[in-house]
Amino acid sequence: MKIIPLKEGIFSTNKTKDFTLLTKENFDTVKGIKMSVTPFLIVTEKDIILLDAGIGWKNENGKTMISEILEKENIHPNQITKVLLSHLHKDHIETTITRTENGFEATFPNAEIYIQKRELGFAMENQGNYSFDFDTLEKLIELDNIVWMDDDKGNITDEILYEVVGGHTPFMQVFWIKENNETVFYGADDLPQEQYLKYHLAYKSDFDGRKAMELRIKWQKEAIENHWKVLLYHDLDKAVLEL
Repeated sequence: MKIIPLKEGIFSTNKTKDFTLLTKENFDTVKGIKMSVTPFLIVTEKDIILLDAGIGWKNENGKTMISEILEKENIHPNQITKVLLSHLHKDHIETTITRTENGFEATFPNAEIYIQKRELGFAMENQGNYSFDFDTLEKLIELDNIVWMDDDKGNITDEILYEVVGGHTPFMQVFWIKENNETVFYGADDLPQEQYLKYHLAYKSDFDGRKAMELRIKWQKEAIENHWKVLLYHDLDKAVLEL
């Protein structure tokens, strides 16, 4: 497998979930929680898979950072076959759609987009929650290429496994991609940074912080035993952790 981190940048976010890009000039002065936003592209023999879809940050030329990285990797959006969404917070879904003069369209028109149906239900019941961008979310679920998921665990293909684990959100799902004796694990916001493995804490920012903490302890043990490559969506410095 080829793992391509699609790092959009390092950001600060506040209580209303507004994201500010951090630079050398403002890194020490902007207040808020600091995190990277790094979706991942996984290239296997059968698929080109996007794991979560970022915040849609654009450069000075108006192009998204994700599209810029894809161009450098000689990968066209049409080539992506699957988009796997762990949950529906705004910083994980934005580049699934592209806004146009006539409305919007799928950014990855040939990709099946996998969404946990119960996670959508939770989002729609929390219209005042700043973690969601309901304009983007409502457009996303209108796309023709959605695959609605409603099982607790299973296989998308022989190589792609998923499990609804909760923790950060009630129905957040995580993914394993296995090929040629190699396993990539994506724990999304239950395991967003390497430091979460060093300090076993339950975070108040999670829907169920204790459950997320217990999952991290379990995954760390399994990752070491099975030599997983762990993908870190919000780590400031490290995208892939090999245990």
